[in-house]
Amino acid sequence: MTTRMRLWAVHVMLLVYAVLALAPVLLIAMNSFKSRKGIFRDPLALPTGETFSTVGYERVFANSDLWLWFANSLVVTVVTLAAVVVFGTMAAWALAAYRFRGRLVVGLFLALGIMVPIRLGTVAILDLMTSLGLTNTLAALILVYIAQGLPVAVFIFSEFMAQVPRDLADAARCDGVPEFRIYAHIVLPLIRPAIATVAIFVMVPIWNDLWFPLILAPGEGTRTITLGVQQFIGQYVTDWSAVLAALTLAVVPILVLYLALSRMMVRGLTEGALR
Repeated sequence: MTTRMRLWAVHVMLLVYAVLALAPVLLIAMNSFKSRKGIFRDPLALPTGETFSTVGYERVFANSDLWLWFANSLVVTVVTLAAVVVFGTMAAWALAAYRFRGRLVVGLFLALGIMVPIRLGTVAILDLMTSLGLTNTLAALILVYIAQGLPVAVFIFSEFMAQVPRDLADAARCDGVPEFRIYAHIVLPLIRPAIATVAIFVMVPIWNDLWFPLILAPGEGTRTITLGVQQFIGQYVTDWSAVLAALTLAVVPILVLYLALSRMMVRGLTEGALR
């Protein structure tokens, strides 16, 4: 097989994967602009003059606390992401730049956090949050998501920081630059692609998560967007127009952030692969 044929084969496979990944999202968005009859009559068809309807969006805005759900999801995602980036980069710089007793143990502990799903500890986490009085609070979700995102963040950051030339840090130390300024003004600007990569890996699962919001913060004032959508799903009757409309609206913010960070994420993944 020639190089040109291999290139075509790779592009075809990527195109097929893109179609498979985007098809469900497009299907949800397309059906959100249909009436209930239009959805069930032909879910794969585009909205027509007969089936087009915005009743789902009207019900979502009229019968739900959509903006509160968005605000809760945004607070949880942004605070978690900021904490993961700050603590993750600090821990990664310590592991990459310094040699100390217990360094290997810390690395193995973080690797264990990647290998063991955090949901296995749901009962213990719920018991802990109850004893701390944090149930039905956004703080409970933030703490859990920080614990969930830190191991993989430290792993990615440490791989990038290990490639930062030691001469830069040593020269700064010779000039009397404090360690924190070396970390903040020299190291962080050099690992921006890694920060974008971690941001996407962390924020997408948090925004889409239903498990922990349902268990730790199911109250009216602490519902996230994913949990809030569930109010349109009943035991006997489901308002599919409203469900699809709410899901479409929920996808928009995370899609915008993904598109904004995607170029730096690809750059970060490529650089990580080359190393």
